[in-house]
Amino acid sequence: MPPAKNDRSIDGPDSLVLLVSSSPHIHEPLDTKTIMRSVVLSLCPATLVGIAFFGIDALRVVLLSVGFCLLSEWLFLKAMRRPSTLSDWSAAVTGILLAMNLPSGSPWWLVLVGAFIAVVLAKQVYGGLGRNPFNPALVARVFLLVAFPAQMTTWVLPRGPWTPLDATTGATPLGVLEKAAGAGRTLAEADLTPLWKLFVGMHGGSLGEVSVVALLLGGGFLLFRGIIRWYIPISFIFVVFAVTGVAHWLAPERCASPFYHVLSGGLILGAFFMATDLVTSPVTLKGMLVFGVGCGLITSAIRLWGGYPEGVSFSILLMNGATPLIDRYTKPRVFGEPGRLDKEVVWS
Repeated sequence: MPPAKNDRSIDGPDSLVLLVSSSPHIHEPLDTKTIMRSVVLSLCPATLVGIAFFGIDALRVVLLSVGFCLLSEWLFLKAMRRPSTLSDWSAAVTGILLAMNLPSGSPWWLVLVGAFIAVVLAKQVYGGLGRNPFNPALVARVFLLVAFPAQMTTWVLPRGPWTPLDATTGATPLGVLEKAAGAGRTLAEADLTPLWKLFVGMHGGSLGEVSVVALLLGGGFLLFRGIIRWYIPISFIFVVFAVTGVAHWLAPERCASPFYHVLSGGLILGAFFMATDLVTSPVTLKGMLVFGVGCGLITSAIRLWGGYPEGVSFSILLMNGATPLIDRYTKPRVFGEPGRLDKEVVWS
């Protein structure tokens, strides 16, 4: 008679029952909520610096962006009769990143449109978090830039937290380069922002283009926690530095130094917080390097020869579209596949 089910005495009274399950067998303590909370925490330094530099308007944009993103996700899921996902903090992260890509003087309706595009059209229509092919905040930024260029290119200069709402506007550091190139002027004739101001953040731009030091603190925190890896941000920044460095060496009177390009615009924000999006970036180490190099090349090409002064958003979205292809051709071979016999262990 066959032994009874779960009988521990099949091989003797002291035998153990082995439970075999499918992979993965190693538990990772990080879950979605923990990762998103860490990203929110890492964005706090840059957000606080932006509020300190641009005043109460910056705080208004951040609160509106986060609030509209949360509301858009709740309303859409309610209409679709799907359970709420607000507790995973992903909508809050999208709201902060969207605010980082907006001018501090953005009207409320612009923030509302951006939140709807980011949460509903760029994420939820694909099935929610984990299924969106493109970074939601960047989709919203590019849409707003194309649809409302006047509002998206009106940059307020830093003025302090408690100054009146009326403020002085001016060009961004990359905008200065574009205007000089369009007018046929050399860099010596242009009013370039000093590097130390670029590093600290005392110049016009969106909230996420302000303080490099604050963004590096947040990016370092994500690296330390193991939320992101260095492959994408370092390769992204290095390629921009190398390409713009060669351009500066060939035409120093026309092309700004590579340090100017690295410290200005949304490069640091994009490299550490948006290109490293776990959903829309490659999962393999080689793929991450390819992704970062591609972002750097496209960003450099747009900045040096394109019609827009900035190319970070476009480069990341284009590489998001190539992510499935990158993963396909950079995935490691399964142990034992043909072509890897030299590395197999043969048991006799």
